[in-house]
Amino acid sequence: MTPEVTGFFDAATNTISYVVRDPNGAACAIIDSVLDFDYASGRTDTRSADAIIAHVRSHDLDVKWLLETHVHADHLSAAPYLQEALGGQIGIGEEIKTVQNTFGKVFNEGTEFQRDGSQFDRLFVEGDSLHIGQLRGDVLHTPGHTPACLTYVIGDAAFVGDTLFMPDFGTARCDFPGGSSETLYDSVQKILALPDETRIFVGHDYKAPGRDDFAWETTVGAQKALNVHVGAGKSKADFVAMRDARDATLGMPKLIIPSLQVNMRAGQMPPADDDGDVYLKVPVNKL
Repeated sequence: MTPEVTGFFDAATNTISYVVRDPNGAACAIIDSVLDFDYASGRTDTRSADAIIAHVRSHDLDVKWLLETHVHADHLSAAPYLQEALGGQIGIGEEIKTVQNTFGKVFNEGTEFQRDGSQFDRLFVEGDSLHIGQLRGDVLHTPGHTPACLTYVIGDAAFVGDTLFMPDFGTARCDFPGGSSETLYDSVQKILALPDETRIFVGHDYKAPGRDDFAWETTVGAQKALNVHVGAGKSKADFVAMRDARDATLGMPKLIIPSLQVNMRAGQMPPADDDGDVYLKVPVNKL
């Protein structure tokens, strides 16, 4: 089946969120939503999520799933806000437990922070399936960028998160805790083993030099032939050397500190203090 896919581009974080609809009904899923956050003021805003809510309501859609491809380090998830407004189950990969354990220590969260993935409604593993009305989705575990990265193959469309970018931009970084360029290469091969006509929807676009417009849809065939990092049969050794050298030059995403604390909690803020105020921690020399 061919799902109807609507992308919502967030210019502040170069993130694309998706509404994926059963073409024969009203059921849909929302993938990788964004909660707007101004780091300088510490203020959140829901304009990006509200655009999705308006779309869902204007088309009388029925949200079944709020899916995360991974724990994002560059934007906050709006999943709880969308769930309250629209319903649906929040899902992520089973390896969220590994991410929670790693960053629970980084942020000194203590024993009250549960590291069992219980903040999410569903934890997926390789080979799991889900349904969006008559649409079937299959889960691929595609780690390397993070340990918990998933690709959702829904009908003839694959939602790859940060694993792959558009062919002219390449692949995800692998230098976060738990990341691995060797593992990412193997994960990319899983995606490239899908039929060439499979549509690929990426999680971010940064408009590679020479391209005039942002874009987020390509195909497996185009990635195999043209991806500047893994296309045309590039070897694992060459990819790992390139990826590791490139990652050594990259700075941290500007929203990594708030994003990780919120997203490892399924989009919830840390618990409020006795006065009802919420605070985020800034670990010094930890990242």
